[in-house]
Amino acid sequence: MRKGLVIVNTGDGKGKTTAALGMLLRAWGRDMRVCVVQFIKAETGQWGEIKAARKLGIEWLSTGDGFTWTSRDIDETIARARHGWEIAQQKISSGAYDLIVLDEFTYALHYEWLDTRQVIEWLKIYRPPELHLVITGRNAPPALIEFADLATEMTLLKHPYEQGIGAQPGVEF
Repeated sequence: MRKGLVIVNTGDGKGKTTAALGMLLRAWGRDMRVCVVQFIKAETGQWGEIKAARKLGIEWLSTGDGFTWTSRDIDETIARARHGWEIAQQKISSGAYDLIVLDEFTYALHYEWLDTRQVIEWLKIYRPPELHLVITGRNAPPALIEFADLATEMTLLKHPYEQGIGAQPGVEF
């Protein structure tokens, strides 16, 4: 049976986006139509995954202005997240994709910049039945987890930061 899945990667551990990008790369390798809409990281970011996506011709849209805890203008941050959702709605409902990643989307729901129930109801109506939708981020709302076909919680057991080791290119960004 071919059915598009709603997949949620959440939790306080590392690997949520990395797992989603692994699925994206697998789908791209099978000639599936893919894209990423990223919600928090700044649209000017030049992280390794963005550089790789450009080289591969994968559509990648960043709509954020940086991490929420460093926002200098929370109203702008919220407006960017809502704009990102508008873009995601266009991509999802277009029927032009087989797999879409909504990276860091759970933050917009957790902070109530978007209403979780309204998002789920919209997805029930407008998401094509064959579209795989991968949603990442910490603090996924219980209603989103319930709606998902697959939900995985990444649990932090140990982190290099605890040893004074900073973020490293190619591993963290």
